[in-house]
Amino acid sequence: MVDSFSTDATVEIATAAGARVLQRPFDGFRSQKQFAVEQATHDWVLCLDADERISPELRTSLVAARDGGFEGAAGYRFARLSDYFGRFLRHGNAYPDRVLRLFDRRRGGWRGKREIHEAASVDGAVKTLHGDLIHYPYRSLEQQLAKTQKYARLMAEHDFARGKRASLLKLVVSPAWRFWRGYLLRGGFLDGWHGLVYAYVRANYVRQKTVMLWLLQNGQAVVDPPAARD
Repeated sequence: MVDSFSTDATVEIATAAGARVLQRPFDGFRSQKQFAVEQATHDWVLCLDADERISPELRTSLVAARDGGFEGAAGYRFARLSDYFGRFLRHGNAYPDRVLRLFDRRRGGWRGKREIHEAASVDGAVKTLHGDLIHYPYRSLEQQLAKTQKYARLMAEHDFARGKRASLLKLVVSPAWRFWRGYLLRGGFLDGWHGLVYAYVRANYVRQKTVMLWLLQNGQAVVDPPAARD
């Protein structure tokens, strides 16, 4: 386990459970995860975030893949099932949200330069396992809004740095398309009011990201300067 010098009881709890805990200053989501992969003592690694859990069905699939020697695969992906204020979202943009988390670190890892919305990749075949990775992403709506705003800024800065630009058309169309694609075309409405709120908040994330990119390309600040924060 890699800890970025947390101030709660994380290290003590993990150590008591028998985990090997390494500490490293946080300098990016992708970099932190790749560091963890590089410290592993086995070739095959399973990467989990602190808010994720293995379902019984997925555990059975993982054990079967291991017992079969991971034959014919460089990595495995599986669906991620997110809890959203008391209900698991099984439709829309939220599910199946397949992620590659089990892989041979000799043939892949958390590669690339993007530190936000990072994804693992491998050189070789990727298979899909049955079962869900259970995800508990938000404690409250306030926490979700703060998290998505932070991610929107990081993505806007990343896109701006690599030359991507927003347009007035995207400012109008992109958030609306995200909402209707997830809520209507992908059946997000089948998740009841939970699906509606989720679709609205995710559309707002796209709106924030696009607005911030527009401001950056027009020489405007998206965060307070250090003097103003002090």
